[in-house]
Amino acid sequence: MSRRLVTAAAVTSALLLAACGSTSLSDSGKSSPAAPEQTKVASLADKLPAKIKAAGKIVVGTDASYPPNEYFDADGKTIIGMDVDLFNAVAQKFGVKAEFVNANFDGLILNVQSGKYDVGVSSFSVNNERKKLVDFVGYYNAGTIWATAKGNPDKVDPDNACGLVIGVQTGTVQVQDLEKRKAKCIADGKAPIDIRQQKEQTRITTDLKSGRIKAMVADSPICTDAVIKAPDQLELLGKMYDAAPYGYAVPKGQDEFTTAIAQALTELKASGDYDKILAKWKSQDGAVSTFEVNPATSS
Repeated sequence: MSRRLVTAAAVTSALLLAACGSTSLSDSGKSSPAAPEQTKVASLADKLPAKIKAAGKIVVGTDASYPPNEYFDADGKTIIGMDVDLFNAVAQKFGVKAEFVNANFDGLILNVQSGKYDVGVSSFSVNNERKKLVDFVGYYNAGTIWATAKGNPDKVDPDNACGLVIGVQTGTVQVQDLEKRKAKCIADGKAPIDIRQQKEQTRITTDLKSGRIKAMVADSPICTDAVIKAPDQLELLGKMYDAAPYGYAVPKGQDEFTTAIAQALTELKASGDYDKILAKWKSQDGAVSTFEVNPATSS
């Protein structure tokens, strides 16, 4: 996958420092100031698709089981997180509201492609397979990392996890990663990895805490957040790899809108509000400097 703007080693180092130096992310969205309000920019609003202009809102598909990026607040109804605050700021630049709708991750891109959702905002790692279905606007950089029980009592090795039960969220790039590792185990005459998939990442994290799985594999901000919230139960395992951009998913054929989203992000970066939002969620280690439409990737 692409290593764009932030190297895997640099991001991993920063994330590990964050995990050691911070006590909790569970209240990060509440103890910090609210996300900065944005003013409508007429030149951006002009680029909205007619459907969105008429509705006065952008319907956003998301999987709200992926803290700290998108997840349900304590009320069980309100979707909050880094992705939510950042895209809300983008929508305000267009002079409309963002309406977040919770759905299963593995169907989100297809539902953006079909027009059910105007945009998909759910920590999508951009890759060539997904770019065949929708267009992306890159806005962040992350990678894959493993987490296991505190002290790694089962001596899990990501490069030799044959025969172990490993948890992963359905539809993520990490499923493909584990399938390749499983195939290598079989080719080497070893017991295959037992890949346990769940629709929601939060269930994977719960399974790890309870001992039903030996390790979990997810995006670096998600595993780091889980470890920070449960430092006596979990720890990061190994180094981050496969760094790649996150992207907002937009239906193909909406080039003006896609380019305008990139411009809105550029203006948020210039004002400092992009970095303020990431800092609020302790996610600034994945910040990028430019916002590309369909950023290049190696996979």
